Amino acid sequence: MPENNADVPAHFQSFLAFDFGLKRTGVASGNRLLRSATPQATIKAEGDARFAQIQARIREWQPDALVVGVPYHPDGAAHDNTRAAQRFARQLHGRFGLTVYQVDERYSTTEAIASGARDADAASACIILEQFLRNLP
Repeated sequence: MPENNADVPAHFQSFLAFDFGLKRTGVASGNRLLRSATPQATIKAEGDARFAQIQARIREWQPDALVVGVPYHPDGAAHDNTRAAQRFARQLHGRFGLTVYQVDERYSTTEAIASGARDADAASACIILEQFLRNLP
C-alpha cells in the first residue's frame, strides 16, 4: 500500500478522503482536475457499521482511490492514533480493494476548528484531501 502520493497514476482522478476517529470519521470527496475537496456527511459509527457506511459512499462516488489522514505528534513521532489510522487504511484496502494513500494530517483538525467549520471532521477530511491533491504532479 503506497505511503505517499508520489506515484499516483494519472488515470486516478477521483478520491474519497477520511479523517479517521474512533467515534466519528470525517469524509470528503474531490478530484484531480479541480484539486479541491467537498465535505461529505461525517460517519458516526464504529466497527462494521462504519464500513457499511463507507461502502455506500464508495458505491455512490466511485473513487479511483482513497486517502486517509494519519496523525503524528508535532515532532513526527507515532502514537496510538497513528497506528489506529494506519490500521484503518489497511482495512479499507483489504475490504474494498482500492489503493489507499496516507497523508500526514498533523494539525488538520486544529485548522478545521480554527476556520470555524460546523463539522470539524468533514472539514479536516477536506484539508487532508486538498493537501494530497496539491502535491500531485
